[in-house]
Amino acid sequence: MKTKYSGVDALKEHMLAGEKVTMLEAIALFGVQSPNREISSLRKQGFLIKKQSVPLARVIRRINQYCVFTPPEDLPTIELFVTEWWIQID
Repeated sequence: MKTKYSGVDALKEHMLAGEKVTMLEAIALFGVQSPNREISSLRKQGFLIKKQSVPLARVIRRINQYCVFTPPEDLPTIELFVTEWWIQID
């Protein structure tokens, strides 16, 4: 019987609320050590997982709503893209 609330639970609730998440957010905000494994697990549970590439700058803005994240000054955050996932809810 599972009684503790985990980062994986928080990640799932976040996504079920219609929010998008990247690997960086899953690790930094929820403490999920293997985001890819958890996304795969959600797929196996029957959730329709969508994905798209977005500029890293967008993700940094989103993270900074919850904590301070400062990338290196010379990092081209607009030119770098990361994958974000969300649960398709119809």
